[in-house]
Amino acid sequence: MKLADRLRKYRRYALLIIDIIIIVLAYIGLQIFIRDTFKLDTAIFNKIRNTIIIAVFVYSIIFILFKLYKNITRYESGKDYLVYIAACLISSLGVSLIGTAYKINTLNLKHNIVTALIIAMGVVGYRIILRIILNEELPIPKIEEKEEQKTKNLLIIGAGSATRDIIKSIKTKMKNEYNIVGIIDDNKDKLGRCIAGIDVVGDRNDIIKICKREKVDEIFFSISKIDKKDRKDIIEKCQNTGAKTRILPSTEDLIKNKTLMDNLRDIEIEDILGREPIKLDNNNISELINNRIVLVTGGGGSIGSELCRQIAKFNPKQLVIFDIYENNLYNIEMELRQNYSNLDLKAIVGSVRDKAKLENLFETYKPELVFHAAAHKHVPLMEVSPLEAIKNNVFGTYNVVNASDKYKVEKFVLISTDKAVNPTNIMGATKRICEMIIQTKNKVSNTEFVAVRFGNVLGSNGSVVPLFKKQIEKGGPVTVTHKDIIRYFMTIPEAVQLILQAITYANGGEIFVLDMGEPVKIYDLAVSLIKLSGLEPNVDIPIEITGLRPGEKLYEELLMSEEGLQKTAHNKIFVAEPITLEMKELEEKLAKLKELIKDEKNTKEDVKKVIKETVPTFIEPEYANKIKIK
Repeated sequence: MKLADRLRKYRRYALLIIDIIIIVLAYIGLQIFIRDTFKLDTAIFNKIRNTIIIAVFVYSIIFILFKLYKNITRYESGKDYLVYIAACLISSLGVSLIGTAYKINTLNLKHNIVTALIIAMGVVGYRIILRIILNEELPIPKIEEKEEQKTKNLLIIGAGSATRDIIKSIKTKMKNEYNIVGIIDDNKDKLGRCIAGIDVVGDRNDIIKICKREKVDEIFFSISKIDKKDRKDIIEKCQNTGAKTRILPSTEDLIKNKTLMDNLRDIEIEDILGREPIKLDNNNISELINNRIVLVTGGGGSIGSELCRQIAKFNPKQLVIFDIYENNLYNIEMELRQNYSNLDLKAIVGSVRDKAKLENLFETYKPELVFHAAAHKHVPLMEVSPLEAIKNNVFGTYNVVNASDKYKVEKFVLISTDKAVNPTNIMGATKRICEMIIQTKNKVSNTEFVAVRFGNVLGSNGSVVPLFKKQIEKGGPVTVTHKDIIRYFMTIPEAVQLILQAITYANGGEIFVLDMGEPVKIYDLAVSLIKLSGLEPNVDIPIEITGLRPGEKLYEELLMSEEGLQKTAHNKIFVAEPITLEMKELEEKLAKLKELIKDEKNTKEDVKKVIKETVPTFIEPEYANKIKIK
């Protein structure tokens, strides 16, 4: 049993007794020092005895008033010890005043202050020793385990307060698990100095060299506030060490967990991308959403659910979530009800294909803003079932567009995709038709119809990153369809923030294009995730090239060649000029598609033929992949 368990019941009394002993010894010791003799006559001893009684009384009262016996010893810090010192000095003044008033004190104020400092040293000193003992984890011997656990060599990046807490936690609870070899920090003034006994051994340029020399097994990145580009640069250096890298998240995430060590997580793709945080004009977004009735179709999906989360922050009059998949719908409903108890929320199960259901939905709730995120989006699946893509994406969108027009919705926002640009697959082509629908409808409607187009979102259903992580956890192989394939990536919250910002600039008919940053080579992404797991690509974890899937192209674009690109007030949002298409022409194209979906026996080639007539920019993937899009 630890000392903490033994003292817990009587700890206050035990500490008080120890403090009294220190007070008595301090006053006797000072008298011996002043008189330079261990022989004290009876008269002097009686005066010392009275002084000691007064001191014990005053110090005890002051210590209790300062709540020093309520402190948890194991968690005391420098600030607590300063309070102890202050309490001792105040007590010395009290002893002097009482002794002078009753003329029983053999010590003057100067001697009382010296005695107070001696008492403070004793009180703080033994508490520090107690704290060390109480925080010491005694090893529990395991008879069945004869082999000792291998201690991992650890390098910590960042010489800040978080690192101090990490070192403290390791030394008290995990000293048999980690051997800290040093700290890395770019601040030259910290080089050669120590944090909790651990040296700052270099800057970011020394990471690879130190890891090789010290045979580092793990790296803890403990800088929570850092420029995104600097974070990316340091992580890339860590990636080339062969050590497993873990990272400390933001301050907001730190608050959610009890201990700092619990917050250390594996490196995410967001850390590798190194993008700067998005700055939003929340006032404009609030004016758009506040006290409005908002409908989100496909609200249970990855993008739709995040839309609901962020819309809820701006106090809509009512939020209506519409989705065909009741499990996802239920999950987002429960989450929002828990986090926004005052939100007027309606969760409705239904399909955008069902005209009667949509008619009832719009008539009942009369939405003022519509975010249309419902869609089939998995490219390979839609290549196998092209008629389903047309039914759901094209005519589902057409149904919601017509209902929005009929019930005088103010703004309609289509969530589109970069795969709609020069589409090489059925899914992308159907999303391009959706863009054509909203652009054309905008010309004849009082509703403002706009689209927002962006690339792949991290963490969404079907995203490659979760797949890679699962494959790494299972020991591989990690599967990549082509060594040269590239994609644009954005986080889900990032994409939704830009969607909300984009619509504040909408006048109707625009296709807003989000700046996705630099494209990422999927093969390089797989290599990075393997390395950051402390493993070697194609040695510990094989990377297997499986070949392009049906409809998949190597390079994705965000703009069609015939579209112009205009800036907006936000540096991450651009506007593509709408392509001219009249309603009569659109209805003729949709009529052909409607005729096509009536017969389930129509083949993929039959569908492609009509798609090509409907979407002039549709090209075969075999041809598109021969052209490197710059």
